[in-house]
Formats: sequence, C-alpha cells, structure tokens
Amino acid sequence: MRESEKKGSHVQSVARALQLLEMLADESQDLTLTEIADRLGWPKSTVHGILATLREYRFVDQSVQNGRYRLGVRLFEFGHKVARNWEIREVALPVMRKLNRQFGEMVQLATEDAGEVLYIEKIDSTHIIRIVSELGARLPMHCSGLGKALLAYRTPGQVKRIVTQRGMRLMTSRTITDPIQMEAELAKIREQGYAMDDQEIMEGLRCVAAPIRSKDGDVRYAVSVSGLAERLTGEHLENVKAAVVESADEISYLMGYRDSEL
Repeated sequence: MRESEKKGSHVQSVARALQLLEMLADESQDLTLTEIADRLGWPKSTVHGILATLREYRFVDQSVQNGRYRLGVRLFEFGHKVARNWEIREVALPVMRKLNRQFGEMVQLATEDAGEVLYIEKIDSTHIIRIVSELGARLPMHCSGLGKALLAYRTPGQVKRIVTQRGMRLMTSRTITDPIQMEAELAKIREQGYAMDDQEIMEGLRCVAAPIRSKDGDVRYAVSVSGLAERLTGEHLENVKAAVVESADEISYLMGYRDSEL
C-alpha cells in the first residue's frame, strides 16, 4: 500500500470503494462508467480500477447487454447473513439469560464461518473465577463444544473439507486429532443431542453445546454453557447437559423449527 493512500487508519482506496457502493445504492438505475465518474468527480481510470476489483469479488455486477453497473449479488448474500445473525441473537438472548441465571456459567452462541467457530453472542459467568471470551472471536471446530455441535450436522464431505483446510491441531492431551475418532465422536453427538469439550481446547475448561435448528431444519448455530471443569461435574454436569439441550430446542422452536418430538 502506498503511503499516499494512508491517512492515519483511513485507507483511501477502501474509502473510495465504499463511496462508490453507496452511490450505486442510492441510484434507481444502472450507470455507465462515465456516469459514475461524473457523479463522484473522479478520473475514469480510478473508477474503472475500483469497479474491476469490485466486479471480481461480486460486489458490483456489469450488464452484458449495455455495460452498465449495479450493485452485485454478493451484497445481497451478505445482507441475508447479517439479518439471520441479528434474528438469532434477538431470539436466543432471553433463553441464554435464563441458562446464565440457572447455572451462573458463561453462555455462548456461535455459528460456523470459513471452517471455524465464530462467537456471535455471549453472557459472562457470574462466578469470581471465570472463563473469558470475546464476541467475534474464532476457535477451531474439532476441539470446541460449539464446533463439534456444528460439525456433527455437516455432511461427511463438508467435515473432510474443514478438517483438510483447518487441520486438527493438538491443543491439550485430550484433543481429538484422528479423523476416524472424530467421525465416531460426531456420530455420538448426533445420537445424544449435545457435544462436549472436556478440556480438549484448554486444560481445566468444560463446555456443553447443543445444535440449534432453523425453520428448514438446518443446523447453523449452537448454544453452549462453559465453566471450570471442577465445577461442571457429576449430577451438576448432567443438569447442565439437559438444560443446554432444552434451551437449544427452545431457540429452534422460536426460530420456526417444528418437530413432533419437541
């Protein structure tokens, strides 16, 4: 990046691309290269370069009939993803708060993005000694409760692709690093309805996670309760498992999923 393109943390080329997208969004019709350059007051060569890059990433489409430009399908896809994430957070939060009040442990909501667990909502533990996490943080799928709860409902091909791309790094002595063992683990999760991270990503941490189904039955999200392993034991752990599954089922129902067993 040229120094002339920087102003503090402001990147001029990115700002121009965003300005161009905003301008197209405000227009009621497709525009030619010349019209876009005139509206923005930029040289055609600058506009052409930005449009070429945005076209490559499908943020802008160009008509094959007349060469005019409009917003691309990728923005439509992003909008739907953002809308879904906001909907699930709004629906899930009351249920998550109830879990948090019941056990005092950290409650998290996550989805899968690019083969990783992505935290999209959380409620911190009320205990003095607690686990710390951040919204937007990412974790490996193969050794986290939320990740395994999501992986269990991916196709074998999808699981293989994620494992191939991301690997199965050893995090603790308990981490599953063998694909065949992971296949058996995922089958067990589907059978019992919840996933466990028993100190597989961090020594001393246990996590119970359960899948959330959308209206069409797909598993796109999961909810979990995490806490110190010394607290999540025995009958208390069994109560947490039951409550997490029940909470996931409740969120699924609120998202429109209907099953005769719920």
